Amino acid sequence: MARQELSYESILKELRAKHYYPIYYLMGEESYYIDLIANYIIDNILTETEKEFNLSVVYGADVDIAGIINTAKRYPMMSEHQVVVVKEAQNIRNMEELSYYLQKPLLSTILVICHKHGVLDRRKKLAAEIEKAGVLFESKRIKEVQLPIFINSYMKRKGIDMESKATAMLSDFVGTDLNRLAGELEKLTITLPKGETRITPEQIEKNIGISKDYNNFELRSALIQKDVLRANQIIKYFEENPKTNPIQMTLSLLFSFFSNLMMAYYAPEKSEQGIANMLSLRTPWQAKDYISAMHKYSGIKTMQIIGEIRYADAKSKGVKNSSMTSGDILRELVFNIMH
Repeated sequence: MARQELSYESILKELRAKHYYPIYYLMGEESYYIDLIANYIIDNILTETEKEFNLSVVYGADVDIAGIINTAKRYPMMSEHQVVVVKEAQNIRNMEELSYYLQKPLLSTILVICHKHGVLDRRKKLAAEIEKAGVLFESKRIKEVQLPIFINSYMKRKGIDMESKATAMLSDFVGTDLNRLAGELEKLTITLPKGETRITPEQIEKNIGISKDYNNFELRSALIQKDVLRANQIIKYFEENPKTNPIQMTLSLLFSFFSNLMMAYYAPEKSEQGIANMLSLRTPWQAKDYISAMHKYSGIKTMQIIGEIRYADAKSKGVKNSSMTSGDILRELVFNIMH
């Protein structure tokens, strides 16, 4: 049975049930889930005593495929399994030669290949051999609109609630770097006062360093409401705090929002649920900002805004711009968006 459609949750569920495969080939652009699965295998399959003789962790830059196969063919010592983890496997040449080992893998070996920033060609023999013998998992980057789902699920497992504004502030600030995002969430968990189980915008401001009043979430809200004064106050704050509010991050988030707004116009049903379905939002309430923006900006205007954001991005990189500061570029962009 082909196993490439397994999610990371289902893989972890099988691992917790002690249902192991001879090979786990973990690949893709999102390193977070690759590390999550690999670290679970490293931490949980062997006892601390068994790890001394039966855990091998190597790096693609330091080994070749022949060495990996020779290690995988060893029998465990005083243990039911040995675990061999190959990190940064994208650096290994001739990976296709692994298919010879997989035709008759050693069942006592659990071989974990961590191939980041790319994927195997599923049409090749190696992919078929992996699927036949074990797990071929692709870790895909999540979309920005899915970040609130990740944040809330992560914290729910810890018994902590996130206020919606706090979630939006954090997702806007960190973006789709899930390893960094998980680190920030762990920081919030550790610094949460004893007895409290809810993260507020004030705690985000205090512990992460994002102003609860002057951030990209608030700028987006000001643009949705066409609040010129508020938008320019936020830009002034950004101009005075460029390290915590880089223009590229702001432009990226605005581009994402207005691109999604453009998609919302194509939703068959313009209700909260219809737009949530169109944009793959987890809950209908997340569509409220898009509905509000649709009342302020027409489809044609939204297309023009996307063009203005692209133009501002080019200016921020020095294209046809010799003197404008980041603040000047954002002020001009806000004017063009609202007028």
